[in-house]
Amino acid sequence: MPEIIILAMVFLFVALRLWSVLGRRTGHEQPIGKPMESPRASVLTPESDAGALSAPAGDPTIEPSAVSGLQAIISADRGFDAGRFLEGAKSAYRMILEAFWRGDEEELDRLVDGDVQDAFFQAITDRKAAGHVLDNRLVSIERAVIDQAKLSGQMASITVRFDADIAAVTRDQDGNVIAGSLSDAVPTHDVWTFSRNIAASDPNWVLIETDEAA
Repeated sequence: MPEIIILAMVFLFVALRLWSVLGRRTGHEQPIGKPMESPRASVLTPESDAGALSAPAGDPTIEPSAVSGLQAIISADRGFDAGRFLEGAKSAYRMILEAFWRGDEEELDRLVDGDVQDAFFQAITDRKAAGHVLDNRLVSIERAVIDQAKLSGQMASITVRFDADIAAVTRDQDGNVIAGSLSDAVPTHDVWTFSRNIAASDPNWVLIETDEAA
């Protein structure tokens, strides 16, 4: 299961609204409940007649819009497995959020790159300057779905939509709560796009874009 470890440990660039998506959620409409089970991992399966690939009917983890792109990726990289990829993406989602919330720039330096790293570091710098500390918790990932996939030349990209519950508190430098509550969770909807050069010896997928789902 190397892709899970790889995706969980190496990631990221390009976020246009990273601070608003990851650092400023303070509404708390939904009480915290027992986390739901993660949906079953999806695996693309070969068709018996032509060697093409298709998603299992009714698979809740792959949108129809992603099937043709995943077919192209699997055709070019026979070691790729959609189910393992999705499990790794969920692990990466948790690790990256938690590193950002605690302001762990050393860990983010391993996990993040490019514009996304710049946005993370700037948000952390601004937070420290204001004397604010995020005391956030990812309560559960309710759903993770492969929304889009494509192969452009040797570059593969896969977009994952995450529906999660996040409890968020902002404290001042004295530890006083200035926003949020850990007794309630906010429904959160994020879209992250991961990319990899399938011809490269490096098997790592990298996050190249984050956004908030419409």
